[in-house]
Amino acid sequence: MSTVAEAVAEGRLPGRVWMYADYHCNLACTYCLTESAPQVARRELGHQRMVEIAAEAAQLGFTDLGVTGGEPFLVMGLPKTLADMAEHLPVLVLTNGTLFTPKRLDRLEPILGRPVAMQISLDRPDPDANDEMRGPENFGKVVEAIPRLVERGVKVRIATTVESIEDAELDRLCSLHRDLGVPDEDHIIRPIVRRGRAADHDLGVMARQQDLPAELTITTDGAFWSPFGPTVSAGVVDTDLLITRTTRPLGVPARALLRLVENRPAGEDVALNIR
Repeated sequence: MSTVAEAVAEGRLPGRVWMYADYHCNLACTYCLTESAPQVARRELGHQRMVEIAAEAAQLGFTDLGVTGGEPFLVMGLPKTLADMAEHLPVLVLTNGTLFTPKRLDRLEPILGRPVAMQISLDRPDPDANDEMRGPENFGKVVEAIPRLVERGVKVRIATTVESIEDAELDRLCSLHRDLGVPDEDHIIRPIVRRGRAADHDLGVMARQQDLPAELTITTDGAFWSPFGPTVSAGVVDTDLLITRTTRPLGVPARALLRLVENRPAGEDVALNIR
């Protein structure tokens, strides 16, 4: 078996390692993969463990890091954690973008000037349509936060998660994100995946293991095939995409994932372009 570094360099294994910083959230989105909400168990990885994973990932030959949740910015001290992680590899953190009050914006000082980018959810160009699945006042808070982040030099990507979107509506959404300071190359559109709360509402597309990029994902419950793996159904973490319960050292799940990737039959690896 080749090393993790070789597989990443040759493009046979994705270079990003994901971490679930937490599972609780200030929102309860209709299509949430993890049934996140204000009162769910936090299950935080913690500062020390996240920085350890970053260091180990760099040593193994991975190229960058992803942080998701829950809502990661509910974790106390997250900007310092992100900054320390960025000492090892570039970081992309997924956020709903609703928590960036002026005081919280000031607390982002540790990440300024570092390779830390934010991916913020914005699904529709109109408040009512956007907030229907995400919650009241979501749209207004996001469109206020994005230009404030951009002004501070934070790299911002926008993720649009929808079952479908008409061309005219998409044109208005793209015009909006350009006005907010986010160029087209930093706007991604992805499908709703039928896991977690989305399955309860009969939303989204089915995603099998072979449909998802093999991006090593670490949570308090173990290591998973993809950030779409450690989803939650009826309050219980799904284990169909669990790789190992062991996450220390990181080389254990990384090599287990590589074995799974190298043992796959030849052919199309990823049917859904989910990013």
